[in-house]
Amino acid sequence: MMNHYPIAIVGGGLGGLTLARVLQVNGVEAALFELEPDAEARTQGGMLDIHDDTGQPALRAAGLYDGFRTLVHEGGQAFRLVDSSGVVRFSQEDDGDGGRPEVDRGQLRQLLLDSLAPGTVHWGKKATGVRALGGGEHEVTFADGTVITTGLLIGADGAWSKIRSLVSAAKPSYTGISFVETDLREPDAGYAQAAALIGGGMFMSLGENKGFLAHRETDGSLHVYTAITASEDWLDIIDFTDTATAKKTVLAEFGSWHENLRALVGDAGGEIVPRRIYALPVGHSWARTPGVTLLGDAAHLMSPFAGEGANLAMFDGAELARAIVAHPGDTEAALAAYEAELFPRGENSAAESAANLESMFGDDGLDATLAFFQGH
Repeated sequence: MMNHYPIAIVGGGLGGLTLARVLQVNGVEAALFELEPDAEARTQGGMLDIHDDTGQPALRAAGLYDGFRTLVHEGGQAFRLVDSSGVVRFSQEDDGDGGRPEVDRGQLRQLLLDSLAPGTVHWGKKATGVRALGGGEHEVTFADGTVITTGLLIGADGAWSKIRSLVSAAKPSYTGISFVETDLREPDAGYAQAAALIGGGMFMSLGENKGFLAHRETDGSLHVYTAITASEDWLDIIDFTDTATAKKTVLAEFGSWHENLRALVGDAGGEIVPRRIYALPVGHSWARTPGVTLLGDAAHLMSPFAGEGANLAMFDGAELARAIVAHPGDTEAALAAYEAELFPRGENSAAESAANLESMFGDDGLDATLAFFQGH
């Protein structure tokens, strides 16, 4: 039997969860379909800085601001910029007054999950097919063979969104930057010099069109993103199942860099994770399409170099919920109002992210980044 849901959200990331929660707070039911088998299926990533003009208002709308404040990593807003020789060029401590407190992504996601009514999230639902039925209704087929219909379909399903195909032919493009992610689980015990260099919050070391980006996690460990300007297939030549060789290949790109910086890869434990950075075209939009819309990365995937991705996803979710509540019984008016704000909001942040990528990984990336932070 095919089930029908008045509102169906595909994707259980921060944006989809925020949408479901804000709708729930306002007495509107929605069903959320998430491809992962359960909430514990995988680690949810590292730290997020939650902005006072996007992520924080979304959490207030969700009635979860106080809960969010209990998750804040004290000291996490500290920042340090270092050159390839290990010399600190800029340092700023966390005085507690900044507008971008750091939280663990997994803990924030759990806060949202715990706030939803039982049965809201349908786990193990990977969307494999979507089609319009007419009159604003849509059908979604999942990998397990189940099929649903809905009067309002929302794609919160990330960079490679299946729902996006209903409104846009746009595809993400490679930005020219590849990441290799590593972790130092007990840095203060085993890698004290590298840990001392990074400090207690966010860290960057830039130069020669590459660099190390790192942050201190709530458990004291270090999560490191080694960023390299490379061809799209560069990661394919590295066998990441052979940890020692993979480390050697990555570190060959940093032969003259300080040993404490090289240790962020060389002394890492556990899995090494490769990741290419993709983005949708700046200004991505679509014509109003009955009964369907997008939020977060599905709508405006951008590089992470403005720190806006998760914040915008949550803000999108909250704003879409507000629009639905403000236009009871008129889905098209709600979606038109939402998208009128979504498109310029996404374009502004995507343009900033693209500009920061060019600045950080340009020939004078360190000096340009130093000038940026000194100016702020």
